[in-house]
Amino acid sequence: MLGRGPENWPGVAGPLSLEETAMLLTPDEHRAFQDGGFFVKRGLFTADEVAPVRAALERLYAMAQTLTATGDHAGAFFALGIPPAGGPTVVQRVVWAGGAEPSLLALGADPRLLAPSLELLGTASCEQLLCQAHYKMPNDGVAFDWHQDIQHRDKGNDTWRDVTGRGSFVQTILLVDDMTEVNGPLQFLPSAAVQLDEHGRLVRRGPVDQTRAVSVVGAAGDVLFFGPYAVHGSTPNVSTFPRRVLINGYAAPGANKRYYPGRGACRVLS
Repeated sequence: MLGRGPENWPGVAGPLSLEETAMLLTPDEHRAFQDGGFFVKRGLFTADEVAPVRAALERLYAMAQTLTATGDHAGAFFALGIPPAGGPTVVQRVVWAGGAEPSLLALGADPRLLAPSLELLGTASCEQLLCQAHYKMPNDGVAFDWHQDIQHRDKGNDTWRDVTGRGSFVQTILLVDDMTEVNGPLQFLPSAAVQLDEHGRLVRRGPVDQTRAVSVVGAAGDVLFFGPYAVHGSTPNVSTFPRRVLINGYAAPGANKRYYPGRGACRVLS
């Protein structure tokens, strides 16, 4: 398995390659993750590598325009919104997008995503819960209020267990387009800017100091890594160009007890 430190990488001798170096995590990155925040690896994927991902998302978007309602289709689950008058169907997300576009599943197993995620989880293998295409097309109104992803993983009734004591989940977001201040960037809030309960979970309708929000801007190919307790959201895309991302989510073995839709969802990777 790659990513647990160079001394554990089979066949590695001498200086690491640029790709191998990119998979290593710095102490600052570990600290940012464990503090409930996020970190970004810049230029993790090249423009040539992002191009086929963008093409796959464009095919999924075109497929969504042929559908009439939210639901399963072609091995994925399409979450659709109400289109504006005369406008295209709003695609909020395609759940387990790799079910319809296998190349996206291959990307989810790329060591540049998987190795840091396993290092952060502290496990030798993981269960991939997410392979989602998220869309923010110009002026489609898609936005997300402040939340933590633990609320999507843990639905109560023993659907989730933090088996590592560190959240047991790592989420990665590959920028498929450049992310700017005007096309609906992801935003993160420090824990001091919100009200959390005794379990570290966001108190709904609690006070929020939005002046402390940090917008993540970057170029296509950059990747965000963050944990399930990071407080984040995003604003609508008010620009003239799209903001699309590919989300992969990895859980420690034994943490998840829920069903996730999509052909091949919840596969085990190591």
